[in-house]
Amino acid sequence: MEKTLHFKDSDASELEPFLPTETLLQASAAQGRPFVTLTFATSLDSSLSLAPGTRTRLSGPESKAMTHHLRSRHDAICIGVGTAVADDPGLNCRIEGVGLDRQPRPVVIDPRGRWDLTARSKVLEVARAGLGLAPFMVTAHGGDVNPELRTLLEEHGGKVIEVDTSPGGGGDGGDGGGPGDDGSHPGNHIRWGDILAALLREGLRSVMIEGGGRVINSLLAPACHDLVDSVIVTIAPTWLGQGSVNVSPDRVHDERGDPVPPARLSSVSWHPFGEDAVLCGRLGHNPGNP
Repeated sequence: MEKTLHFKDSDASELEPFLPTETLLQASAAQGRPFVTLTFATSLDSSLSLAPGTRTRLSGPESKAMTHHLRSRHDAICIGVGTAVADDPGLNCRIEGVGLDRQPRPVVIDPRGRWDLTARSKVLEVARAGLGLAPFMVTAHGGDVNPELRTLLEEHGGKVIEVDTSPGGGGDGGDGGGPGDDGSHPGNHIRWGDILAALLREGLRSVMIEGGGRVINSLLAPACHDLVDSVIVTIAPTWLGQGSVNVSPDRVHDERGDPVPPARLSSVSWHPFGEDAVLCGRLGHNPGNP
């Protein structure tokens, strides 16, 4: 297992305004969802990885420790199935002194049962070692979930959560669009509003959503802005180049048909962590507003 990490209290205090408090948790629950933090690491050309399915390390040691501190402050870590397949992540918190009672619950969004989870998958090895929790898998109601996968999850303390699907490829406001399956079929999908409501029913009052690209871009769409409380982005001093996986939500047009930015952060603050810069902010309610 990987070594534990240390994150200074002085650095933690800089992030505190963007993390869940009891008041904010109650406010989110009143909306029928957990407190949601969207966080990811990107290059200078807004790329997440060199190519689809290619694991690419961007965060330096200081910003990596920051990410694990964020994990310690949330009830769950959420990723799309594409990221789970490509990276085989452990999805736990490695900050020194964090016991099992403060470990976040891993959540994998997998509408169509693509996840190739086995007993050797890192997330289950971590759970067996007592260094993290077994994952929840969120999938489409009535989907083709491998019975052996379901049994494997339950044996480790995880579970499959089934959520109803909606037709089409995009959100129509209200509960917001869905994440698809992180790089597969564009048809029926499960909506973020329904996913988050299901997680709240499981007692997960705060969720840290880490990727991948399809997941991030779907949450940055205007239909989902009311579902995201904080955005924390690590920016690494490198370019990944053309053909990489980008953070680039769909284009939005105004009533005249002119393009406008689909998302803009407010209450922004910047923090250096080693060679990386960390941007914290909140999504503005209306796209393109200063």
